[in-house]
Amino acid sequence: MRIEMATAPGSPQRPNEDHVFATAPAAGSGGVLVLLDGVTPPGGEYGCRHSVPWFTAHLGGALAELTGARVDMTLADCLAEAIERTAARHSGTCDLSHPRTPQATVVLARWDEERTEHLVLSDSVLLVETAGGEVEAVLDDRLGRLPEPVPSLRARTTALPPGSPAREELRREQAAAVEQLRNAPDGTGFYTAAADPSVAAYAVTGGHPRPQVRTLAAFSDGASRWSETFRLGGWSELLELARKEGPRAVISRVREAEDADPDGVRHRRGKRHDDASVVVAELEQVGSVGRGAGVQRPR
Repeated sequence: MRIEMATAPGSPQRPNEDHVFATAPAAGSGGVLVLLDGVTPPGGEYGCRHSVPWFTAHLGGALAELTGARVDMTLADCLAEAIERTAARHSGTCDLSHPRTPQATVVLARWDEERTEHLVLSDSVLLVETAGGEVEAVLDDRLGRLPEPVPSLRARTTALPPGSPAREELRREQAAAVEQLRNAPDGTGFYTAAADPSVAAYAVTGGHPRPQVRTLAAFSDGASRWSETFRLGGWSELLELARKEGPRAVISRVREAEDADPDGVRHRRGKRHDDASVVVAELEQVGSVGRGAGVQRPR
């Protein structure tokens, strides 16, 4: 078994809001993978005395403990409990109902000799390579399927020249429309881990018999840009790059692509650079990655 991970901030002037953790199985326990991508609040307004890195560190620590020690709990239950524990750490000092309370996307995986389990909440990605060499992408793609007016605003924003005042105004309008749908109580929006443990019920979850899985690999959306934004290859090729050249190579290739299109003219994105994190857990020694790629999404 081999585990590698890397994380890098989008800018040296800002703290890294991602959080990664992974551990191989020890006696009496299984392996655990945790990747959190902290949500940068618009305009730097946190709505809390604590920063996003504070939140991801505490939520990540609780998830690492619960997923490893509480094998009687589902991953969704572990996430709900971790959110509740983290909220309790600052409920006495902060308004946790504020829309800018710190929050994060989540990828979890857990495995032992019999089974692997996984959970994805929001737009980070988990790749599962099967024993047959196929690569399955576990995605929570609700952020890309939001109702009107978001799709129309996105199309109108893209049609305008980068950096133009009209585009910036539309971009702000689009961001406000998206924020209205974050953690919407009626199930019409998209969901991130913040202060309400009930969002765990919206996570994409699943699992496989352990012998059917070779590799688990998690990518924050700042790293999955390699496939999703810059179209440098499919999921299978991304996993092959991460395994053969390592997580740092993935981040390096993303930075090269960002620098080649700094203003997002060819490849539209919200930020020129983003925090980027990759965790690869190779459960078995393997050869080349298969070309087929399945997708698992929320129902």
